[in-house]
Amino acid sequence: MLNRKEKTHFENADRVNKLVEGTKIIGDIISESNIRIDGEVQGNITTSAKVVIGENGLLKGNLQCQEADIEGRIEGKLMVEGLLILREQSNIQGDIYTNKLHIEEGAIFLGACKMGAAGNQKMSTSVSSASAEEPENTLY
Repeated sequence: MLNRKEKTHFENADRVNKLVEGTKIIGDIISESNIRIDGEVQGNITTSAKVVIGENGLLKGNLQCQEADIEGRIEGKLMVEGLLILREQSNIQGDIYTNKLHIEEGAIFLGACKMGAAGNQKMSTSVSSASAEEPENTLY
């Protein structure tokens, strides 16, 4: 038998939630799969996978995920456990907490950035405080 590496959620291309251009969501998105945003989201996005914000994508809210690749615009806090890529066309207005950061020439970023242990500490604090605010009997 061949030893095959199991794909994690964000490596599996079959598990992608897509929001196409011209679509707008008002409210929070919670998922365990990859998310691609080419439309507009007014709310928070939380996932244990990868998030891609396309060139025409807009997020007005906070983003918490494993990895992120941003081409569009975000107005809110970014909490990325792994690698955050800010592409040439990206425009970020908010604080960043991440372990790894790649910024292409031309990207716009207005805010503070905390990396490594400082970023992880802030992320775990945010997660625990967010879960403390939710009622015990909340169903998703």
